[in-house]
Amino acid sequence: MSNLIYIIVPLVAWAIAQAAKHLFVRYNRGRKIIDQPDSAHVLMPFAPSGGMPSAHAATVTALMTILGLKLGVDSPVFAVALLMAAVVMYDAVMVRYSSGEQGVTILAILSHLKTSIARPKIAKGHTIPEVIVGAAIGALVATMTFWMMK
Repeated sequence: MSNLIYIIVPLVAWAIAQAAKHLFVRYNRGRKIIDQPDSAHVLMPFAPSGGMPSAHAATVTALMTILGLKLGVDSPVFAVALLMAAVVMYDAVMVRYSSGEQGVTILAILSHLKTSIARPKIAKGHTIPEVIVGAAIGALVATMTFWMMK
């Protein structure tokens, strides 16, 4: 069970973040926070992209945190997890968010044109607050798990 913790903790953090994301979507149904039709949520009920909180950030932060707590922050494995988490979170905010915004613009342009061009699926990234909340969920899940196992 000891080594399974490195898989279980990030998966639990991911599941909590995804569940929270769906609560935010339901709460904010009047405001459009995910630019996908409701059918996308039926097809991918546990994996909508973008939105509050970031499940990507929760997952990589949970892994990084449990590794740091169990192996020490001076371990090479922690260093790898830290760098991986930084890349994932940077990508979510800078690259994926920008491409999602570009997708929204493309859809707006296509809606004004009389064309048979297929409408692309938009994969949204995250805002900085969404990543921060996701990272906090991951750190909290890992820390609570670590202390419960002692």
